[in-house]
Amino acid sequence: MLRINQPAISKMPRVKLSGFFRKLAKKSMLNKMQKLKLSSKIRMVANPQKVVKASERRLRFYTKYADFVLKTLKKPLFQKFLNWVIKRENIEGHMVKNIQVRVFPFQKENGKRLAGRWNSKGEILIYPKRLDFFRKMMRNGKKETVYFYIKCRAMATLIHELLHVKYLDDENNVRELTRKYFNIFIQRQNTQNSNASGIQKMLFPN
Repeated sequence: MLRINQPAISKMPRVKLSGFFRKLAKKSMLNKMQKLKLSSKIRMVANPQKVVKASERRLRFYTKYADFVLKTLKKPLFQKFLNWVIKRENIEGHMVKNIQVRVFPFQKENGKRLAGRWNSKGEILIYPKRLDFFRKMMRNGKKETVYFYIKCRAMATLIHELLHVKYLDDENNVRELTRKYFNIFIQRQNTQNSNASGIQKMLFPN
């Protein structure tokens, strides 16, 4: 009679599948959290040609502006709020590859200046206001008001562009949701800035 040797199953090492799957689930959860962590994706970017052409005064102003925006957008409290918006709106955070705080303003061919934009490469670009705008603002207001405006404009812009990741070209809906979420964030801060309502009107004119 032909005898077939059976594999010694009892001698094979046992794999603890329960522990394996727990580690796999934990790793998957960490990956998701990392994808939602936007602060690591935010960086300052300057066009080399514009750096060369800019005067020392303009370069100093816009670099300081961009650094302030960068710090504002990376603040843990605001990042926590953004993660809440992402989850609430079911936005695919992994689609955002990087967030660029641009040092210099951007003007379209039609002459319109942008606060920010989202592109098909998965990039969110955030642009500053022109220096001339702040010169006029400083004549009529205080330094604290100018900084508060820059801070609010940057946060509102990032919220706006994140919503575009989901709603794409539905600009009207994105604007309304931006106003809604920005107001929620500001109200939670209990800000004592007397110009808060005025700045919100500047950012969200009727």
